[in-house]
Amino acid sequence: MSQFLVTPSISADKNFAFFRLNMSLGLSEKQTFTSVEAAKDFPLVQQMFYLPFVKSVTLHDHGLEVERFDILDWQDVIEEVATEISSYLNNGGEIGTLAPPKQVPVTVYAESTPNPAVMKFVANKPLTDRVFEFKSLEDTEEAPLAAALFSFAFVKELFFDANYISINKTEEVSWEEVVMEVREFIRSYLSEGKTVVKASSQAKNVQVLQTPIEELDETSQSIVKIIEEYIKPAVASDGGNIVFDNYNPDDQSVQVVLQGACSGCPSSTLTLKNGIETMLQDMLPGKVKSVSAING
Repeated sequence: MSQFLVTPSISADKNFAFFRLNMSLGLSEKQTFTSVEAAKDFPLVQQMFYLPFVKSVTLHDHGLEVERFDILDWQDVIEEVATEISSYLNNGGEIGTLAPPKQVPVTVYAESTPNPAVMKFVANKPLTDRVFEFKSLEDTEEAPLAAALFSFAFVKELFFDANYISINKTEEVSWEEVVMEVREFIRSYLSEGKTVVKASSQAKNVQVLQTPIEELDETSQSIVKIIEEYIKPAVASDGGNIVFDNYNPDDQSVQVVLQGACSGCPSSTLTLKNGIETMLQDMLPGKVKSVSAING
């Protein structure tokens, strides 16, 4: 019989300890408890509250998140708690009353983008709180939905953001042939409550601001703020993303990274010149002469 293995870790602020399990507990959704009474239907959680330093417990499908009172430090007890959880589960301890999986009412609609190779699929629920770009199946180890979408032979690249997925297809098929199939596949996947991207994911090809904004020069900071406030929302509506890369004060050039529907889009050069470049020139007179995409 398989044994539960517990991997402990401590949050950056030192207030929470995470006890990740190697097997599912069979939970359909996470639940948080702040007292032993509230956890009356969950013996596993009650075991945690018998420890005097436990303030709250969040039960996940693959582990527990435990908040402490300020009477000790986690590093003094975390291994002991991990051993206690492991012993409890492996000795047949009850987890609790498990709610049956819920069918989440989900709608998904397809939306064309300026890039004819890319279709945007928008859901009526949040999908991720970060931006992810997947260039191949090898990048999707911690992104189950992305891995599932790559099972379609025509899927070339994927871009996840907020409540939508942009899919870049190969030339072998037209969107008219496959759009309904893909839309229904995504809707069904989300309706079953399956994981989109694992919380621990450090997926490759995620483009972020490489240097903290406070460490940039004054002009670069202004460019980043303009991109974030005025340009990024418009780009997102087209199924893409834009990230500042660098500014060269010598020739007053700006380089950006385009993702999603904007990457490789036939109209991206026109957008850069007539839209982004013009806006930066108008809002930062005398400081910007040109804008180019390093992957446009």
